[in-house]
Amino acid sequence: MKLSVLVLITAFSVALSIGLVNYYFQHSWYFMLISFGVSFFTSFIVFYYLLEKYIYSKVVLIYKMIHNLKLGKDLKDALGEYVSSDPINDVEQEVKEWAGAKKREIDVLKKQEQFRREFLSNVSHEFKTPLFAIQGYIDTLQDCLVDDPEMATKFLKKAANNVERLSYLINDLDSISKLETGEIPINFQKFDFVGLAKEVMEGLEDNARNKNIKLSFKEKYTSPAYVKADREKIRQVMINLVQNSLKYGRTNGSTAIKIFELHDQFLIEVTDDGIGIEEKHLPRLFERFYRIDSHRSREEGGTGLGLAIVKHILEAHQQIISVRSTLQIGTTFAFTLEKIN
Repeated sequence: MKLSVLVLITAFSVALSIGLVNYYFQHSWYFMLISFGVSFFTSFIVFYYLLEKYIYSKVVLIYKMIHNLKLGKDLKDALGEYVSSDPINDVEQEVKEWAGAKKREIDVLKKQEQFRREFLSNVSHEFKTPLFAIQGYIDTLQDCLVDDPEMATKFLKKAANNVERLSYLINDLDSISKLETGEIPINFQKFDFVGLAKEVMEGLEDNARNKNIKLSFKEKYTSPAYVKADREKIRQVMINLVQNSLKYGRTNGSTAIKIFELHDQFLIEVTDDGIGIEEKHLPRLFERFYRIDSHRSREEGGTGLGLAIVKHILEAHQQIISVRSTLQIGTTFAFTLEKIN
């Protein structure tokens, strides 16, 4: 409601009350109209002045401050100063929206802070494990270098393995950082995804054979499925997903790759019949270093960054990845790629 309308209604109410009281005592329409007119004019001037000076001007100022804060400096400069025609009502809505946005922002910041703490803790732990192992092997190596050369060689190999693990960790962290900042370019090209998937399966046949896991296409794909993407980056995505299924798949189980043709995309699924994942873990599965079973994950090897890299690569392609899983039944990772003729 505009200020003038609000003051008009208030002044009318006061003047009508005074006029009716005057008529009650004097029983004269003439004096009633005079008292009504004088009261209305006086009330309107006084109320307008008081409300404008002490309330309305401050409400407008608060509204403008909140409105400008919501817009931000660049948008405010582009649009210029904005004054609402009804700030008394609008300020309530603006405050509610602003308070809601700030609450959401605070919630996001709290989650980011929690993620940062967990990430630093995980990084520290992941680096400490091989470093302490290397330190222990070197200390032992110094003691038995002369007396037991065979044992010294054994510890030297173990130290070398942990150095290699550290190297993998650093390279994976570097890859994620570069993907986030866009330093690693995405070289889009047309290629046949079916051919790439078969190459990945052939490269991981030995790993699958060691666990007696069968790798296959769920359906027999004879025709090419051409996509527009970075072939080497998608190869890395497929290797990470298939390796993940082999790590957590059951012995004598299977891992299948499926392709579904959508309107302008291909949906690719990597499915295993392994141990599965509890539902509570699914939302955090693509976080860096997030492990469902830390002990088993480290026994199986890997840096704990494979799924995070997969997510970042697909986001760089402006595509999505999802996961669904049931305990003791299996897990399916699904992602999309742009289809091209």
